[in-house]
Amino acid sequence: MALPANVTTGTWTLDPSHSEIGFTVRHAGISKVRGQFTDAAATLDLAEDVTDSKVNASIKTASFDSGDANRDGHVRGEDFFDVATFPEISFVSNTIVPKGDAYELQGDLTIKGITRPVALETEFNGVAVDPFGNTRAGLSAETTISRKDFGLTWNAVLEAGGVLVSDKVAINLELAFIAPAA
Repeated sequence: MALPANVTTGTWTLDPSHSEIGFTVRHAGISKVRGQFTDAAATLDLAEDVTDSKVNASIKTASFDSGDANRDGHVRGEDFFDVATFPEISFVSNTIVPKGDAYELQGDLTIKGITRPVALETEFNGVAVDPFGNTRAGLSAETTISRKDFGLTWNAVLEAGGVLVSDKVAINLELAFIAPAA
């Protein structure tokens, strides 16, 4: 499958200031907590045939931010990410499958030293040249993972039944990549 118009081959780099690596998890069975990781790096190695392209990303676990300092400290600690021992989350793609106007990006996600395959439903949002002459491409992607699959098993039983933190975590990505210099 050919690259979209105005998209060139080469290594595109993530623009973290115009990207968001977000998550949503159900709390106490009644509400959702949202947040993001604020420190990430990624490359998108685009080939002539988009299905031969590769993505490689890393996220600093200490950059976890849900907007609540107490919760963020707990999640960064040993009960969850254990950022002192596991400072990064990584993703390495292995397959890109066209799905109509979208793509399924398949790859290996590693959290706390545990690697599992994931599939990200990915949408190409277009390409634009910014006022500084940089060519940018936008992508949106999402998936849902089981946090227990990655060793994130801490929880608390609620008095009324159920648990404090759901197992399912929705991952939502809004990504801007900058084209390689000509």
